[in-house]
Amino acid sequence: MLMRDLQENLTLLYVTNPMCAWCYGFTPVVRRLRALWQGQLNVQVLFGDLQAHESEPLQHEQKEQLALSWHRVQERTFLPFEYRFFIQRSFVFNSEPACRAMLCVRLLRPVLTLEILRAMHSAFFVDNIDLKDTRELVRLVGIFGIPENLFLTLFESEEIAQQLEDEFAFVDSIGAATFPSLFLDTEEGPQQLASGYVNLLELEQRLLQLT
Repeated sequence: MLMRDLQENLTLLYVTNPMCAWCYGFTPVVRRLRALWQGQLNVQVLFGDLQAHESEPLQHEQKEQLALSWHRVQERTFLPFEYRFFIQRSFVFNSEPACRAMLCVRLLRPVLTLEILRAMHSAFFVDNIDLKDTRELVRLVGIFGIPENLFLTLFESEEIAQQLEDEFAFVDSIGAATFPSLFLDTEEGPQQLASGYVNLLELEQRLLQLT
């Protein structure tokens, strides 16, 4: 493990999506980094537009591309995937509800954001839970003690929907074209640490080079 000699209170911007396979692989890396460098950096989770508002079912070629991506993540990270997902005939890959749910989580229980994101990843990629289903979202956040009425009041509000669209736009404006992406928040603006998956050692090296 690298020696850590950083000024305190650095902030990382983690741009992710609950239905992104490479994000599923990268979230444990971010969680591990935060734990190892506790007291020296904070992690702010931001959500990017991955086929938000999609209304058409996945086509055969799209399923093939997704399956290939899942295999690559599994080979790199050894995380489990449930490939029976691909026998569904009419699955609409729309990540907006899951992102909106995670935005509510970040507002209601910010310290649990990464933990609930990990649970969302697992629900989708391992349990094949449809994260467009509001009932499933209520169940998932409820596991972490977020009351259903409080969550739904926020989740169904126009303000949250607009805030999410604003966040999508902000993420695009800082150049996070690939998910996951990681930035160091500086006085000069966000400096990119990673575009796509990297392992913990590489991530630490990049962070030390920028600080």
